[in-house]
Amino acid sequence: YMSKAANDMQDDGNFYTKYKSFFIKGLENTILISFIGVVLGAILGAFIALMKLSKFKQLSWIASIYIEFLRGTPLLVQVFIVFFGTTAALGLDISALICGTIALVINSSAYIAEIFRAGINSIDKGQTEAARSLGLSYNQTMKSVIMPQAIKNILPALGNEFVTLIKESSIVSTIGVGEIMFNAQVVQGISFDPFTPLLVAAGMYFILTFALSRIMNFIEGRMKASD
Repeated sequence: YMSKAANDMQDDGNFYTKYKSFFIKGLENTILISFIGVVLGAILGAFIALMKLSKFKQLSWIASIYIEFLRGTPLLVQVFIVFFGTTAALGLDISALICGTIALVINSSAYIAEIFRAGINSIDKGQTEAARSLGLSYNQTMKSVIMPQAIKNILPALGNEFVTLIKESSIVSTIGVGEIMFNAQVVQGISFDPFTPLLVAAGMYFILTFALSRIMNFIEGRMKASD
């Protein structure tokens, strides 16, 4: 991006015509990071929630430590730990984009795990007892009886976590990931305009979060149709 930025500094054209490629690239990376963070974070979070609810104390302790540590430390610190831990400490050649995505997945999984745990605990114990009395195993009970009801209950909280994840993805700009905020800062430097790029970035984040909120509301409404 540096060579393109140097050329754009000499261009006297329209602001949006000159710099739209930076914002489009940032939007693509933000959507990519957020999508992977949401999908993998939900899968890992559900797994961690089941570990915490497990009857095996060792698994429950591991899940509790995992959740408490990630919820008790700032995301920025976690991003730095993943980035410098893989590149400096382990000597691995991993891009900043991958490191930032890993940090977001790990962070969101801790919050989603607690959301899933609360949703599972909200289901009446009689549901489990009835399923087990019909001959269903623990895994079958969780898959076919408990989880479908729990997901319906936790959908609003899950949607809020997804929206939060999109906004928190801006933190990965600190390690050089070219998402919306990083590219907005690049445009600030080459256009000598400190305000307009931030307005464009804010508008893009709002569009993403607003669209996701409407989608989650639609899905929630569809799932409530059976009620």
